[in-house]
Amino acid sequence: MTDSSNLFDASMPGYNVTDSTSPDENVSSIIWMTLRASIMIFIIVASIGGNLLVIVSVMRHRKLRIITNYFVVSLAFADMLVAMVAMTFNASVQVTGKWNFSFFMCDVWNSLDVYFSTASILHLCCISVDRYYAIVKPLKYPINMTKRVVAFMLLNVWVSPAVISFVPIMCGWYTTSEHLKYRYQHPNICDFKVNRIYAIVSSSISFWIPCTIMVFTYLAIFKEANRQEKQLHSRHYGNQLLLGNHGRDASYSNSNGDLAVGAGKLTLEDAHHSTPTKDRNIIKMKREHKAARTLGIIMGTFILCWLPFFLWYVITSLCGDACDCPDYVVAIFFWIGYFNSTLNPLIYAYFNRDFREAFKNTLQCAFCSLCRREPSDLDELDIRRASLRYDDRTKSVYSDTYLKHHIDRRTSSEFGSSL
Repeated sequence: MTDSSNLFDASMPGYNVTDSTSPDENVSSIIWMTLRASIMIFIIVASIGGNLLVIVSVMRHRKLRIITNYFVVSLAFADMLVAMVAMTFNASVQVTGKWNFSFFMCDVWNSLDVYFSTASILHLCCISVDRYYAIVKPLKYPINMTKRVVAFMLLNVWVSPAVISFVPIMCGWYTTSEHLKYRYQHPNICDFKVNRIYAIVSSSISFWIPCTIMVFTYLAIFKEANRQEKQLHSRHYGNQLLLGNHGRDASYSNSNGDLAVGAGKLTLEDAHHSTPTKDRNIIKMKREHKAARTLGIIMGTFILCWLPFFLWYVITSLCGDACDCPDYVVAIFFWIGYFNSTLNPLIYAYFNRDFREAFKNTLQCAFCSLCRREPSDLDELDIRRASLRYDDRTKSVYSDTYLKHHIDRRTSSEFGSSL
């Protein structure tokens, strides 16, 4: 979503430098323009590289090929196009201070900017709905979120933004007749001034409605996640009490056929309190909660990045010239919104262990082995990380026994090799 070509006003250093300026002012203007261009280039390159890394990592690792990540890959593709199309044209305007292309290309740029930004936001809305069914209604999730349903949702996400981008902008319905005449008279200016109806409709479809859906779905997700966490904690605490009682009983008698005596040993009765199936369910639930937390952080970042822009967009469109805003503030709002496309891959890498391992493996392949190594399986990485080490609330007697036995074997083997 783009706006005027003069987003930095003449009062700022580096804008409309004339011959009457002093050498010091010229140097400061060059430094300011270089700093501005460097920041924008960094955001563009980081966005393209980070989102491309997401796409390649999911393609290379089977463990990441789940339904939720279909949305994530499509979101990364939309964010990458935002950087390649919307940010690059905007950066050229910021550096040169004018529109350097034709009248038709101005409409194309505005349409692509609105289209890809809206597609990126709608992807986040679909991800929140997917997480809602996975956490709140897990029994209905395999039935409702099939590959056909996901394909239909992604098709709508990519088609529906055209209704508020290409159609009204290319037809001239988005603005007033006075502004169209002004654009024909000044072809080196690419202002995107909208009328009130378009401002309300486009902002509602692009931001307000998806944002409302995301807020309510994530509130329900976090409420359900907390409820499941409390149930899991109370159930594990009760099992610990039972295990303690069995341990004390077994230390006095071994006449009932127990596997071992003494506190801390595994018994046949204790084995019924934790099974591999239960452990797998616990791991799956924790993984769903972690994915919901990661995507919740993405949603919160999205709101913080785009809310200032859409508040300015709606307020200035409704009250007109009475609510004038400095051009440099408008530019900051635009690039804060653009920066959201750069932050999403960083959030994956920091908060999601599977993505972090996949990113690391993909980068090692790209820069160290020149893509000669086969894509590693993240399941094998889990084994090397000793993934059976759950936290204190979820570890079972099986995992404790396995780890103790495994550590004893490794210690003895290391001691033998040292001899």
